[in-house]
Amino acid sequence: MFDASPLTMSETMTVMPRGSRTWAPLYRHPGLRSPPSFTGAAAKATAPSLADLLRQDQLRVDHIHWRLSESEGGVGVPMGSVKEPVRFGVAYLHDQPVIRVRLGSEYKSSEQQSSPGVVQTVVLDTASDVPWVQCAPCPAPPCHRQADSTYDPARSGTYAAVPCGSPACEQLGRLYAGGCANGQCQYRVPFPNSNRSSSSGTYGADFLAVGPDSGITFKFGCSHGESDDQGGSSSSNSDNTTAGVMALGGGPESLVSQAAANYGNAFSYCIPAATERRQPGFFVLGGAPPSSAYVATPMLRYQRVRTFYRVCLQGIAVNGQLLNVSPSVFAAGAVLDSRTAVTRLPPTAYGALSEAFRGWMAAYTAAPPKAGLDTCYDFGGAFFVAPPRVELVLERGNVLELDRSGVLFHNCLAFAPNSDDRMPGILGNVQQQTMEVLYDVAGGAVGFRRGAC
Repeated sequence: MFDASPLTMSETMTVMPRGSRTWAPLYRHPGLRSPPSFTGAAAKATAPSLADLLRQDQLRVDHIHWRLSESEGGVGVPMGSVKEPVRFGVAYLHDQPVIRVRLGSEYKSSEQQSSPGVVQTVVLDTASDVPWVQCAPCPAPPCHRQADSTYDPARSGTYAAVPCGSPACEQLGRLYAGGCANGQCQYRVPFPNSNRSSSSGTYGADFLAVGPDSGITFKFGCSHGESDDQGGSSSSNSDNTTAGVMALGGGPESLVSQAAANYGNAFSYCIPAATERRQPGFFVLGGAPPSSAYVATPMLRYQRVRTFYRVCLQGIAVNGQLLNVSPSVFAAGAVLDSRTAVTRLPPTAYGALSEAFRGWMAAYTAAPPKAGLDTCYDFGGAFFVAPPRVELVLERGNVLELDRSGVLFHNCLAFAPNSDDRMPGILGNVQQQTMEVLYDVAGGAVGFRRGAC
């Protein structure tokens, strides 16, 4: 059924030296797999309702589609179908993939004792370019309270503000430039689609360690708060106790681009299942030797929006039966996103998937829709729930079987439709759970390894 010329890792992946990798444990914040220091903070946080979580998830999707529609030519995204997102950057912070990094060196504590830096817990974001953390002084509000000590550039012996007019400052470009203050470059990460709210501050550089025995000189935004155009705070989330965002997008400002000379232009991560008490996942900076354990597919990039990484689907199968959907329906591709939860599909493909899924789930009691999810079930009294196998058929016919945890979300089919077949799909983190997702940016390929965490 899936007879095609296979695309193997050895054909597409750039081979990185085994020593040019560093890694860190990956947690979900907040949730069963929160970082150890977040246990108390996560317990006190009030989890959003499913309706609010899905509303926030849709804001994230709207942001990605807005970025693509705003680019010159619109890259095929119809403007009329793109909604205006509001403050997505601070709205969606529940159950996010996070890692702990060390920022700064020769760091002086309040007792004037020196340490190798301060630990910061940051959200992994494959759909943004400029990394940033909250920096002292920054009272709450406008900053939100975080579980880690706030990074203070004045206490780090290796911190330096990026000068105005320098190549690094000019590289921020129209989207992220925040002007100049006292000769120091200012950054601004807007929460689109207007100037209403943003994270802003000084663009600086310091020593960053992602794992043991590793480190690079790292440029990042030193945020003094997320504010709106009225001067008020836009940090209203009670469950956000992270320090900031670790941008992994394809722009030159991202961690991946900055670390390319040290670790190769590649990274990977494995997000543990949200509903199981498994060990943490992992984040790896650097590539991997070729392996048949990966299902590989070409990485597609937008010429005018280099932030996003994209793959092309050819079809979807349920329990081995390919849906009757033309590959042309998936022509817009699917953006890989570490922070969107539920995968978005072209409405034609989603309709076929939902219909097939309902057929295989006929033995279970159907339930009313939940917010944006319309294929839901009541499993009360069910001794064992066995959803059908869902497989994504990638370019060249390679088949990726999703983990069972990536099929159902709050007892509903974990997919949702876009409003138009011409809009790019988004492969969300629910479907990415338990598998290593390897981004070989230099080699132009993406690899998926099942059961990695």
